[in-house]
Amino acid sequence: MITHAASRRAFLLTSMGLATTRIARPQAAQTLTAGQVIERIKANVGIPWRAQTVDNIIAGAAETPVKGIATTMMATLDVVRRAAASGKNMVITHESTFFSHQDRTEELLQDPTYQFKLDFLNKNNMVVFHFHDHWHGRRPDGVATGMIRELGWEKNADPQNPRMFTFPGTPLARFAKDMETKLKIRTMRVVGDPELPVKRVIASWGYASLSPGIPFFAQPDVDVLVVGETREWELVEYAQDTIASGKKKGLIALGHVVSEQAGMKYCAEWLQEFIKEVPIEFIAAAEPFWRPDNPVR
Repeated sequence: MITHAASRRAFLLTSMGLATTRIARPQAAQTLTAGQVIERIKANVGIPWRAQTVDNIIAGAAETPVKGIATTMMATLDVVRRAAASGKNMVITHESTFFSHQDRTEELLQDPTYQFKLDFLNKNNMVVFHFHDHWHGRRPDGVATGMIRELGWEKNADPQNPRMFTFPGTPLARFAKDMETKLKIRTMRVVGDPELPVKRVIASWGYASLSPGIPFFAQPDVDVLVVGETREWELVEYAQDTIASGKKKGLIALGHVVSEQAGMKYCAEWLQEFIKEVPIEFIAAAEPFWRPDNPVR
């Protein structure tokens, strides 16, 4: 027997269109894949994508759904572990994952360290994307932009030459100490007179080979060349001999990781401009060296 209350309730539901119609549920957010992240990078980096490049997926697959993105200077095992622990399964790294610039692994297939790292990435469904050539090729250079910001050198930069900076004659030892403090460096190395007045500086972030290292260092109006790293028996020896010949010069070797690290910190901010679906985080790669008087565990 249908009561008056039940009949009235049915009438109201029918009049509202709810008796036979399901309430619409919001659609689930569309899954963002690693391949789609890379396509957005290509569309926003501002230069044509090169046919020959190291900027490729090094581990994982393009169709992998992305839960979160971590940017880093180098995808060390420590970094990828920290990324996974924070829910980031896509790592965008500036330098290599598997111990060479090209990430060639043919000779490492039976190597236990390579196998351990690859197994971790696979078990955690992670994707690693090498983002080197086009981040440097961007205008302005993404690494240089981040490093200049981190050092607070915007006002010192030469608008005509993004590698060149002008300073008021700060003694070399104090100038190097200021960089060491700002970049939190443990093992900086310096060549030259500690009292050398630093007025003109040229920077080569990352690795500096013999060329353009020597042309940079030999410029008559350059007091100091700042590099990430270089071979001691090439550019360092040249710097020593140049100074011994009577030239007033200095060379600062920051360490490769710290010399480009802030560029990938900036990369995380840049990615956030056009990737909104997932969290993005910068994860710093640890400086690999320590001094005996200040050991790091």
